[in-house]
Amino acid sequence: MIHVVESGETLFAIGRLYGIPAEEIASYNGLTAPDLLVPGQTLVIPGGGADESIGTLASYGYAYPFTGEPVLEAALPHLSGMASFAYGFTTAGDLVKADDAATVGTALEFGAAPIMTLSTLGADGAFSNELGSLLLSSESMQDILLGQTLAEMREKGFRILDLDFEYVYRRDAERYAGFVARARDLLSPEGYKVICDLAPKTSDGQPGLLYEGHDYAALGEAADLVLLMTYEWGYTYGPPMAVAPINNVRRVVEYGLTRIPAEKIMMGVPNYGYDWPLPFVSGNTKARSIGCEEAVSIARENGADISYSEESRSPFFSYTRNGTAHEVWFEDARSILSKLSLAAEYALFGFGIWNLTRPFTQMWTVYEDYFARRGL
Repeated sequence: MIHVVESGETLFAIGRLYGIPAEEIASYNGLTAPDLLVPGQTLVIPGGGADESIGTLASYGYAYPFTGEPVLEAALPHLSGMASFAYGFTTAGDLVKADDAATVGTALEFGAAPIMTLSTLGADGAFSNELGSLLLSSESMQDILLGQTLAEMREKGFRILDLDFEYVYRRDAERYAGFVARARDLLSPEGYKVICDLAPKTSDGQPGLLYEGHDYAALGEAADLVLLMTYEWGYTYGPPMAVAPINNVRRVVEYGLTRIPAEKIMMGVPNYGYDWPLPFVSGNTKARSIGCEEAVSIARENGADISYSEESRSPFFSYTRNGTAHEVWFEDARSILSKLSLAAEYALFGFGIWNLTRPFTQMWTVYEDYFARRGL
């Protein structure tokens, strides 16, 4: 069960209401300041989930080699897999390796399948469509990269290859699907799987560099699984809004299902929010990325009540600090339950979390209370 805090409520009173010690509710929700609740804040009540699971979902999250050990260890017991977002390649096709042995080892200790994420991120930290195009235009370069990738997976114990090629040119769409198929052909005989990350499209001909190189039907056929990157509607340089409005997420999922079988689809879920200074000025305003637990702390520190948008199924609030107004959108137990319920409604294979660098206890409690877990 999810409880929404009302003005003046204390954790002791809420515990008495449900017959559960206040300390247990605090621990269950990862509360660091249990005596300071915020009106509109959500709490997951222990033992108050569905009588039967809403659905069965696989789960994984993205981590960096520098992800904090305590945060990772809090998440991994609840996950089917962990993706090491750390690998790239050079213009010669050589794999850019990562110092992630400790992170991968931790995933293995907790029984989460280690996933190797290979992306087109360049040295500047941005996705490079030119680097991607160079690779997709050269079979010899692909041979070098795939050979080294296979060796790295064998050495470190990876079980899945995740391909995150973003901003692929329209002219490279067919070649990209071919590359994914080549990767799967190479890895499948050794028991490895391939996941392909897809931009959040709602139609075949959706314009824009983010979308044009991702052919849902072709990539869905080429890969074992796909991840729909259903987040970033609210983003750093955009106007204040939910990061993953449920109405937008649903449109992407419904389109995806017309091109890819449900049993191959993973739905993206954000583990973060944004804090926008106001007024918003396009091209000038820059939002700050924040954790979901951090968002509640900001509301508490500034005496802000948390509201909830039924349209986007997302929490938000406003506050003023040092004369500057702010608007914050983030995720809570209600929004996570809404998203995972959508994945279960359409019998998707599971969900993928971007990312695991920040704590979010409520995500794990909602998942465990309402859903059954499957492996990757």
